[in-house]
Order: sequence, then C-alpha cells, then structure tokens
Amino acid sequence: MAYSSERLRETRHWVYLGAATAAVWTILTLLAAPSAALFASLTTAIVLALAGVAPKAVPRWASSLSQAALGVVIGSMVHADTLQSLGSAWLPAVAIGLGTLVVSVLAGALLGLRRDVDPLTGSLSLVAGGATGLVAIARELGGDDRMVAVIQYLRVALVVLSLPVVAVLAFDADTSGAAPSSGPTSPWYLGLAFLAVVMGAGLLVHRFVPMPAGALLAPLTIAAILELTGLNFGATVPAAVLPLALMVVGWQAGVAFDRDSLRTIGRTLPLATVLIIGIGAICAGFGVALAQWTGMTPLEGYLATTPGGLSAVLAISAASGANATFVAGVQLIRLLLMLFLAPLLTRAYVRFGQRRRRSTDVPELVTTSS
Repeated sequence: MAYSSERLRETRHWVYLGAATAAVWTILTLLAAPSAALFASLTTAIVLALAGVAPKAVPRWASSLSQAALGVVIGSMVHADTLQSLGSAWLPAVAIGLGTLVVSVLAGALLGLRRDVDPLTGSLSLVAGGATGLVAIARELGGDDRMVAVIQYLRVALVVLSLPVVAVLAFDADTSGAAPSSGPTSPWYLGLAFLAVVMGAGLLVHRFVPMPAGALLAPLTIAAILELTGLNFGATVPAAVLPLALMVVGWQAGVAFDRDSLRTIGRTLPLATVLIIGIGAICAGFGVALAQWTGMTPLEGYLATTPGGLSAVLAISAASGANATFVAGVQLIRLLLMLFLAPLLTRAYVRFGQRRRRSTDVPELVTTSS
C-alpha cells in the first residue's frame, strides 16, 4: 500500500512537471527566447524541486535516450557542402576552434578556483559551444550538471542578446534582410526510422566500446558519417525531437536542486558573467584574426567565431548578406571540437591538478612524521 501511494505521488509530480514545462515553453517560444525548451524545463524543475513537488530523479534510461537523440540531431547538422565551403580555410577554422576551447577551459579553471566550484564543473560550465550536449553529459563526466546548466544557459543568453547589437554598432551590419529558410524535410516516418536506427546503433557502440560521453558522441559520430556519405537517404530528424530531448536534459539538472545548491550557484554567477564576457571579447579578437587570415570581412570573422548562439548567428549572417555557409562551417568545426575534445581536456586538467596536489602533499606528511 505504501509502495502504491509513493508511486502515485511520483506520477502526480511528473504530471505537474510536464504541464508546467509545456506552459513555460509555449510562452518562451512566443517570445523567441533562446533554447526555450531547455530553459523552460530547467526553471520549472528547479521551482518544483524547491517546493518539494518535483519527481525524485530522471530515470537513467530517459537520460541515455535524450543524449542519443541529441547526438543524432547534432550529427545530422554535419553537411558535406557546409564543410566543403571552408575550402582552404580549414586550418584557420580548426586553429580558431582549438584556441576557443583552450580559452574556455582556462576561464573554467579560474571559475574552479572558488571553493564551492570543482575544476571539472568550472571548465564544463564555460566551454564555448555545445551547451546542450555538455549539460547532458556533465553528470556522467563527474561534474555538477546543475551549475553547468545554469551557467551554460547564461552564456547562450548573453551571446544571443549581444549579437545583433555588436553586429550593428561595431560592424555596421544591415540585418533587415530575409531570414534563412529551412531546408527540405523528409517524411516524418523516414526521419523517425533514421532516428531510431542511429540511436540504437550508437547506444550499442557505447555499451561495448568505452568512450567518454559515449551515449551522446557515438550516435553523433554515426549520424555525421551517414550524413557525409549520403547513406542517410535524405532523412531528417523530426523537428519535435530536439525540444523533447532538451526537456529531459533540463529536468535532469533541475530536479536535483535544493536551497544550498541554489545559493552556491547564485554566488558564482557574478564571476561567471565576467568570464563569459571575457571569452566573448577574446573570440571577437579571434574573429578579426580569422578575417585577416582568410580574406573574409570583419563581420563574417566575428559571426564565425562567436562563442555560441548558432541559430542567431546564421539568422544574422543571412539577413546581413554575409557568407552564411562559411560562417556555418567555422561554427560547426567549433561545435564538434567542443563536444569531442572538451571532456578529454577538462578531465586531463583535473587529473593534472590532482597529481600536482599529491606530489606537494608528500613532503608535508614526511616532515610531520619525522
């Protein structure tokens, strides 16, 4: 009887969470807010968790499925014509992407100097790209996905809000042109079949091949290969998949909140905001260097190197008459570098710090014992 009552209460909490998320998501979508599904699910889950009426946790199978779905969506963005548009600019694009990754991890290391932020969480929180993917895998990598979710969303929001202002004031861009139109989509049943097959294959690879964040990266790799080789037969993932996957990601982080964690993150936000602005300024400098390196305009260099806000970047690129394909290619390289290398680089940084601490602790122990 007690088990049935507990199960009924948990079901009721899921109904509350689903209804509240849908309502907030609808409002944010009408307001054209960035990452509306992620923000809606995260905020509603936090509010309900603090009120004591949120589900206990997101089931592990739901987390794995959402990561796999995100991987397929991102992998399907790897279009051959977009990468081919880079031409001889491959080396600059990769160099700028690696530079952005290093700057992000160093900024995260500064954030990790706070006593209430561990270095891994700090690094993942400020990685400039792949926000949804990094939030989804933060817990698996050993970080605090609650803090990663809040700071990554803050980064995306600041980038998206500043994009049109900087483009107009600093580069005199005319953003009154037509917005980009979406490409052709396949029948929904073909898209769902492609999604199911690639998710299944990716999760199977993840089960037998050890790799960090494999539930996300294995489906992403398979989807990208099929897209580049044309073996996806023109299938496109249905548009509803991405927001549904993002909701699960937001719920996973949000339901784990309590008042102590909220206070800790609140104390961290001022420094995180300063670091995000600093990353944006350095990336703008990378954009100037990229423009000089490749012969592109300063506006195109800036848009190609902004640390996030891909949808807004492409919209402004098309509306201002910039080379949107080149911008998309550089941004895609950055996104893939962040998702594949950020987990490895942040883990290596944390292990280096742990070894360094152990090496400095040994003499102290010897001295004390003697």
